[in-house]
Amino acid sequence: MSLLSTHKLKKIFNGVSAVNGVSLSFEPGKITSVIGPNGCGKTTMINLITGMMPFDDGNITIGEHTKIDNMPAYDVATYGITRTFQQPRLFEQMTVLDNILVVLTERNVFKSLFERHDKYHIDIAEKILRRVDIFEKKDNLAVNLSYGQRKLLEIARVIAMGERTDGESHILFFDEPFAGLFPEMVKLVSSILKELRDEGKAVVLVEHNMDLIRELSDHVYVLDAGEHLAEGTAKDVFSNRGVIEAYLGD
Repeated sequence: MSLLSTHKLKKIFNGVSAVNGVSLSFEPGKITSVIGPNGCGKTTMINLITGMMPFDDGNITIGEHTKIDNMPAYDVATYGITRTFQQPRLFEQMTVLDNILVVLTERNVFKSLFERHDKYHIDIAEKILRRVDIFEKKDNLAVNLSYGQRKLLEIARVIAMGERTDGESHILFFDEPFAGLFPEMVKLVSSILKELRDEGKAVVLVEHNMDLIRELSDHVYVLDAGEHLAEGTAKDVFSNRGVIEAYLGD
């Protein structure tokens, strides 16, 4: 049974369909990848599902019945739906630890600056930072992290959101989490995604590295020009003639 599904979702920009009637579903305990050529609508799909922008037609359903059509992002997050961005979005002038505590506790960042965090939340935050291997940076300002460490911190924030929602219906969208990472960090992020899948989370991956798609994906959707082109296992889609043509243009 899917945790989240889209039904004929559509988004039009200046008369052009960026997403054109796309239906996808994401199941717990699986890594589902969404791939396609540049400009095919992958990030737009994530933006629509996570409430970053409204869609023009279709609907989004949690479980079997709960519709979250065009909810703002802060309401969508209460259903355990969270994401990373291609370029990490952090609270730059807060410490690494405080970036996690904001997610775990008070949702209003200004109130959280004055909130007294108890040992329970601090312990969870530190455990998450150890999990993504940046615990030693916990007292550093986020602005001083390296590019790779910033990506790890954003992944930590996504994991922390799962703690806040007790893991219920938790769906994690990762938008190009491997871009620009060194090989050792790629291995670390890969292991984190596998762990999240094994914990029963629905993990959704947008990625251009096809070797990683083959390694990590339980199911793959292929988009092209904003439309659903193919789906199946990585082996199935990479042998699909339409997919080959979309990528190679032959």
